Amino acid sequence: MIRVLLVDDHAVVRMGFRLLLQLNEDIKVVAEAESGEAACQCYLELAPDVVVMDLAMPGMGGLEALRRIRARHPQAKVLALSAHDDLMHARRTLQEGAFGFLSKRSAPETLLEAVSTVAAGRRYIDPDLAQRLALAEFDERPGPPSSNSRNVNSKYSCASRAARPCNGSRRISSYRRRPSGPTSTTSNKNSTWSISRKLTLIAIRHGLIEA
Repeated sequence: MIRVLLVDDHAVVRMGFRLLLQLNEDIKVVAEAESGEAACQCYLELAPDVVVMDLAMPGMGGLEALRRIRARHPQAKVLALSAHDDLMHARRTLQEGAFGFLSKRSAPETLLEAVSTVAAGRRYIDPDLAQRLALAEFDERPGPPSSNSRNVNSKYSCASRAARPCNGSRRISSYRRRPSGPTSTTSNKNSTWSISRKLTLIAIRHGLIEA
């Protein structure tokens, strides 16, 4: 069982994340926090397997909470969520010790894959962002390509599959499994709704909030 701590300052977003993660019987949300300060305290008390944390929050933001949690608990596995999918935010977050970085613009089912991958001790980066990071590193290298240049994508590539597969019979029909292989990045680019909007829709359908 993967024990997850959800950290986001918006209650509706946390609710949506919880409903989405419940689609995988191997994942359990053990606590929620609405601030970086609360996240640090919850981690100290519960030691969850994975922390899913938004970076932009009032007070102590997610980045500072990440630093403090990792300083006290080097084994902590944090999956950072951000509305910003630029290279600067991703690099800084990963340098601070995050195990994964996921854009809130990603398809909702990507969260399930990311949590399972991080829980297994592997890095996870938003597929589109991983490609951009790899290309940026390649462009920054001086001189002609070396024999190792073909491996540059592996440093920033996301895992091809989750550590524990989601039970398909419990999936909400709206979240179809994305095609595997090279089309996965294209499908993310074609996503017109953000995670937050889709999660809000889940909450409305379950009668947890009013439309």
